[in-house]
Amino acid sequence: MQDGRAPRIKNRAPAAIQVTAEQLLRDAQERQESQFRAPKQRVEDFEELHEYRGRKREEFEKRIRQTRSSIKEWLQYANWEASQGEFARARSVFERALDVDPRSVQLWLSYTEMELKGRNVQHARNLFDRAVTLLPRIDQLWYKYVYLEELLQNVPGARQVFERWMQWEPDDKAWQAYIKLEQRYQELDRASAIYERWVAVRPEPRVWVKWGKFEEERGRLDKAREVFQTALEFFGDDEEQIEKAQAVFNAFAKMETRLKEYERARVIYKFALSRLPRSKSGSLYAAYTKFEKQHGTRTTLESTVLGKRRIQYEEELQHDGRNYDVWFDYARLEEGALRDVREEGATAEEEERAANRVREVYERAVAQVPPGGEKRHWRRYIFLWLFYALFEETETKDYERARQIYETAIRVVPHKQFTFAKLWINFARFEVRRLQLAAARKILGTAIGMCPKEALFKGYIQLEFDLREFDRVRTLYEKYIEFDPTNSAAWIKYAELETQLEDFARVRAIYELGISQTALSMPELLWKAYIDFETEEGEREKARDLYERLVQLSGHVKVWISYATFEAEPIPIPRAMREEAEEEEEEEVPMVEGDPVRARQVFERGYKDLKSKGLKHERVVLLEIWKAFEEKYGAAEDVVKVQGMMPITSKRRIVDKETGQTVEDWDIVFADDERESNPTSFKFLQMAHAWKAAQAKSGGGPSAAPLSGFVAAANASAASSNTTGKDGEDNPRGHDDGHSDVASSNGGD
Repeated sequence: MQDGRAPRIKNRAPAAIQVTAEQLLRDAQERQESQFRAPKQRVEDFEELHEYRGRKREEFEKRIRQTRSSIKEWLQYANWEASQGEFARARSVFERALDVDPRSVQLWLSYTEMELKGRNVQHARNLFDRAVTLLPRIDQLWYKYVYLEELLQNVPGARQVFERWMQWEPDDKAWQAYIKLEQRYQELDRASAIYERWVAVRPEPRVWVKWGKFEEERGRLDKAREVFQTALEFFGDDEEQIEKAQAVFNAFAKMETRLKEYERARVIYKFALSRLPRSKSGSLYAAYTKFEKQHGTRTTLESTVLGKRRIQYEEELQHDGRNYDVWFDYARLEEGALRDVREEGATAEEEERAANRVREVYERAVAQVPPGGEKRHWRRYIFLWLFYALFEETETKDYERARQIYETAIRVVPHKQFTFAKLWINFARFEVRRLQLAAARKILGTAIGMCPKEALFKGYIQLEFDLREFDRVRTLYEKYIEFDPTNSAAWIKYAELETQLEDFARVRAIYELGISQTALSMPELLWKAYIDFETEEGEREKARDLYERLVQLSGHVKVWISYATFEAEPIPIPRAMREEAEEEEEEEVPMVEGDPVRARQVFERGYKDLKSKGLKHERVVLLEIWKAFEEKYGAAEDVVKVQGMMPITSKRRIVDKETGQTVEDWDIVFADDERESNPTSFKFLQMAHAWKAAQAKSGGGPSAAPLSGFVAAANASAASSNTTGKDGEDNPRGHDDGHSDVASSNGGD
């Protein structure tokens, strides 16, 4: 490798003999050096044996002197002496080691194991006795000691060892080992007594449960019930203790279920659940639900599921108390439970208890007042009050309580910042249902006086309209218009009311007063409603006057189109003539035909007006509607005339004012505008389009586009011909080819 670069490989072909990974590993294994092994020494006589033992003892003593605290060295020394059959020397080594570290468990176990291998049982017993006396908290030593005694069939001795062990109050495994010892020898009464001592030392629920199951398995059912009852008495009625004892209740109920005492089991479950909060009894509720699914009726099962869902809602509300959607679901759950109780024919006390649960949920829900003064935070909250009041009115028939709920809700809402019309209106309609009309009117009047709002006016007006109090409705509409004279919808609704009452003079007065307002929101709606009214009444002259006033005021293209369409279409005959026709029992209302001539004049006026204002796109829209009108009502020459007024799109170069560069832009060009402004270029374009049309005609192919305004102006004398008429009807706009023609012939403009 030169200059830090990899060497060049000239021959990249594979080697003739490939070496595998297996061969590499085998070569490496063969080349390893063998480990050193001490030579085996054969002992021929006692002299050599004594010499060998002396040498080994010297080595062990030397290593012990160097590492006196190393138990490993002591164990090797002692085990070697034992392997030589020198038990006295081995005991001496173990004793010396115990002097160094008397708390070494490994040392005691190796010492006892050496004695047991040498069948020195009494020595092993003495060692275990010394070990457990010195180390009473080491369970392994006790287990070995007990196992030794039981192995020797010395059951009283094993029991005595256990008794010594139990005085130290060991963990649960030790107690269970003692109980299993008694069970192996069928001493069940002794085992029961041990359980009793165990719960006295460690009164935990799982110990009580084990004791109860033991008594059940040996057939002492009364004793098992007594054990569980004693456990429940021990834990008492404190909520914290009952929560701790859920396992005892569960085991007690399951035992009664196995004994087919289903009512006892149900009572146990209900006793525990009634004294535990819903958020802390999830597992117990799950067991109760499973029990009811297997052994309960439909009613008990539904009540169990209901309790489980209550727990879920409570947990969600603990996480976020202002989650109003959860409150809605919770309240609906309790209302459904109340309906189920009624369907089952429950007692009045049970029904009242279910109703109180619903009230409790609603009271807790409405207590969660939204923070801040923004209305968006209150939108969901206010429905809690409405549903609460509706519940009291429809379910419990407590009308006075429902009235108090409405009043409290109105006091809670900060009406100076915002209000809720639905709250006022529902309160008023509640009073109407209670036949308290004066109270309902007072409520809505207070609402309008305190916080006037469009929805309040509409609700009050609808209420009076439903009661057929038309004078009051008129008064309310007047107040409504005084509150917001710019609201076109209010004027229209007021006029529609008078139309229904057939007071047409008041209708016209209302419309006139409305359109005379200087500031109106969406005035076109009011004008349209006024014109539609006159049209339905058959007053064409009055409607025409309104259109004339509107085009003078607005001049919008839609107004001109609507005006022209009005003149062309038929309208009903006037109301006076209509009533005469009704007396003659005519089924259909006679119509007065429109006047296409007047409509055409309106189109012409509208076109000139838009042209004077320089509105090109609006003129195109008007021409399209005009052409459709002529195709329906006019002759062929009228269609050609309108077609001749159609514009073309032209590409022109203009100078951008911001950048100063010349850019190309598309523009709509009308023939009449071009004729008036640029006669020379108009003549040129007219001839070019005429030549284009002639070329297309002489070529024998079908004309791909209608004549533009320029060609129509050049061929005005032939406008009535069938060919031209058909060509003009193929494409109503004529923009596409005009676009390409001008772009090609007038690209240098």
